[in-house]
Amino acid sequence: MKKIICLLLIVLPATLFNSCDEFLEENPVDRYVVSNVYTDESGAIASVTSIYNQLYNLYERYMYMVFDLPVDDEKNGQGMPNQYLQNFEYMRYTPNNTFVRNFWRYCYSGIFRANNALEQIPEIEMDETLKTRLMNEAKFLRALYFFNLVRAFGDVPLPIGTSVEETITARIPLSEVYAQIISDLNDAKALPKSYSGSNVGRATSGAASVLLGYIYVTMKDWNAAVTELSAVVNNESSFGYGLWDDLKDNYRIATENGKECVFNVQFAETPSNGNGDMALSGPKYTLQADYGIIAIPGINGCNEADIPCEELYSQYDVEDQRKYIIFSKEFVSPLNGQTYYTQIPVYHSHWEDGETVAGNSDANTFVLRYSDALMLYAEALCESGDPAAAYTHLQRVRNRAYKNDPKGILEGEKTQENVRAWVRQERWQEFAHEGKRWFDLVRWDILKERMTEHAHNEVAIGGYESHKKLEIIANFKDAMNLMPIPQAELDANQLLVQNPGW
Repeated sequence: MKKIICLLLIVLPATLFNSCDEFLEENPVDRYVVSNVYTDESGAIASVTSIYNQLYNLYERYMYMVFDLPVDDEKNGQGMPNQYLQNFEYMRYTPNNTFVRNFWRYCYSGIFRANNALEQIPEIEMDETLKTRLMNEAKFLRALYFFNLVRAFGDVPLPIGTSVEETITARIPLSEVYAQIISDLNDAKALPKSYSGSNVGRATSGAASVLLGYIYVTMKDWNAAVTELSAVVNNESSFGYGLWDDLKDNYRIATENGKECVFNVQFAETPSNGNGDMALSGPKYTLQADYGIIAIPGINGCNEADIPCEELYSQYDVEDQRKYIIFSKEFVSPLNGQTYYTQIPVYHSHWEDGETVAGNSDANTFVLRYSDALMLYAEALCESGDPAAAYTHLQRVRNRAYKNDPKGILEGEKTQENVRAWVRQERWQEFAHEGKRWFDLVRWDILKERMTEHAHNEVAIGGYESHKKLEIIANFKDAMNLMPIPQAELDANQLLVQNPGW
């Protein structure tokens, strides 16, 4: 799948881009117009491939910008003058933020594509086993898009068809949205456990179960989360899951789809989609002071736009291998073989060694890794009253980070309070720059507390523009536990209402 996905264009719901009046000028007026009516097996496959394609827009950068930048995970580097992103970092964003708006639109575009596939595929004469698989893939992807929306905005519209009446709606209560997500994922658990050849990268039964466990953790339905995640963790070999001994194997092209991959977005250079995060995170200005250059010889296109917060980087012990794999301060030129050192750490998880055009990185982006399943399971066990069992799974992730060095063993009583704190700390360090941090802080109900601490800590540690971080405290408002409904969507759909406080 990594090498064969190509963009299939579907005309998107007009309510996401235009006014209702403009939409109603389309013909026919009772259904969104799509550029392809799928009538055979190849068309059915194409319709589902188009749903996967929308993940590129979200997971190449938007998940980091919208859900890591406003918190204590990352900040704007010298290569990022965009005012909308500056507003994220200092908690000045509004309903007019273009990145919030596009996040909403990309998610609903994916949902529309899934709905279109689910409407058309049942009418196609084709192999029934493949038909069922494709429909369950569409349901998995629709659930993922809805999950991203509902935890960002709360109550959201719940279109499950492509007609006007089904799409231009008011916000639906959270419980109903989650019920649809759960229904879709329960169906998706019938997917294959694995694929081969060009199908590698498609949604699996294990991915559906882990995502469903994530849903239950987010809902704080701890018993359901334990049941769902235990079915995977206690049978990991049957799913082909496990942890690499070397964390770097998650980010090597040859092994990124291996045993720790639950679900990721498949990037590859032209004619597919290169992972532009290598360009956005790659070193530029930090080279200038020592070398007088703003590019590693032989590598074009690095911008140093998205950089780690100093406080985040300071959390890693020198024995923790994550410090040298998620981040890097040294880069080898493919032109002259020389190693160049940066003054600050930059994100390195989407870096492809030997690539000469930063925007063409083949590195995949993880939506779910197996360490996420273990950490979610540990959290659910802890909150359901079994912190000792939770510690076992938490320590397994720590052991890998420290290469089984005794320095990595957590010390202290395995009380619920301690294990809860350990799980939260490890999620921060394990999933840096994976678009999860804002969601974690919100569901733990500690966003304001953590961001107040972060502002003071960044100033104390110092670093690029850290002195400005106290602005966060002045700008923070309780409404920021939800993202604002984009103003453009409120203007286009008069049935929508804004989240309180925005």
